[in-house]
Amino acid sequence: MAPTQPGWELYRSFLAVIRDGSLSGAARNLALTQPTIGRHIDALEQMLGVALFTRSPHGLTPTASALDLVPHAEAMAAAAEALIRAASGEADEPRGVVRLTAAELVGVEVLPPILARFHEHHPGIVLELAVTNRNQDLLRHEADIAVRMARPTQSALLARRIGTVKIGLFAHRRYVAAHGIPKSLAERSSHILIGFDREPFLPPGKEVSGIPATNDMFNFRSDNDLARLAALRAGYGIAGCPLGVAARDPDLVPVLHDAFMFELEMWVVMHEDLRASRRVRLLFEHLVAELLQTVEN
Repeated sequence: MAPTQPGWELYRSFLAVIRDGSLSGAARNLALTQPTIGRHIDALEQMLGVALFTRSPHGLTPTASALDLVPHAEAMAAAAEALIRAASGEADEPRGVVRLTAAELVGVEVLPPILARFHEHHPGIVLELAVTNRNQDLLRHEADIAVRMARPTQSALLARRIGTVKIGLFAHRRYVAAHGIPKSLAERSSHILIGFDREPFLPPGKEVSGIPATNDMFNFRSDNDLARLAALRAGYGIAGCPLGVAARDPDLVPVLHDAFMFELEMWVVMHEDLRASRRVRLLFEHLVAELLQTVEN
C-alpha cells in the first residue's frame, strides 16, 4: 500500500507558520485553532521524516529542510488560488476573479481609473491587484495578467507591447523657490536628490553621460517608488518620475530634460493557456486598449 501523502491543508499550515513565525499567528491568519496548526506541523514532519522547526521561547525557527520546502509550498498556494479563481467563473456571463499584478507606480498612479472603467462594463468580475516591483511568475499562476516595465523573457506567455514610458527629472515648485534648479548635471552635488537605496538607480543597460553608477549621491533614499514620489511631491528634492505621472501635477517642474531622460518599455502579459478564459481575456484587451492611449508607441 502506498504511503499517505501530505494533504494541502498541512502545507498551508506550514506556509502560514513560516510567514508568521508562530503557531498562534498562523492560527489567526487561517481562522483555525493553535492546537490544529500544531497537529498539522507534527503530522507533516512525521510524514516527511524531517524536523521543520526548532522550538524556543521566542517562537519557531525554520530548519534548513523547511526552507527548502518553502518555494514548493508557495507554488502549491499559488496553484490553489488559481484553481479557486478558475472555478469562480461562469460561461454565460463574464464573472469570477482575475488577479492582476503591476509595478508600484503603475498600480497606484495609472491603473485605478482604468480598472474603474472596466468594472463599470463588467461588474460581475472581481479584480485582485498585486502592487509590487517583483515580477510575479505567471507560469506558476501567481497572477493571471501582469503589466510589466520590461520585455518578458519566459515562453508560453501572450505578451503585447504597449510602448515606451519616458522617465525624467522633476522638482516641486516649493523646492525650486527655495533652491532653484541645476543648469547642468555637474551641478547636481549642490542639490538635494531623491533616489534609490539598495536598488540601482538606472535600469540594466541604461546609461547617462556624467552620471556615476552609485547611489551615494542621493540625500533621500528608498527602493519604494511611491515613497520617492511622495518625497518629490512634498518638495524634498529632485527625483525621477514618469512624464505621464508628472503631467498630472502642475506643481512639478521639469529639470534637465535635455541632459537626463530614459525610457522603459511597457508590456501587458498573460499565460497563453488563459486565452480561453473570457474574463481574463476581457481584462487583457481592456488594459491593452487603455494603456495604448497613455504611452508613446
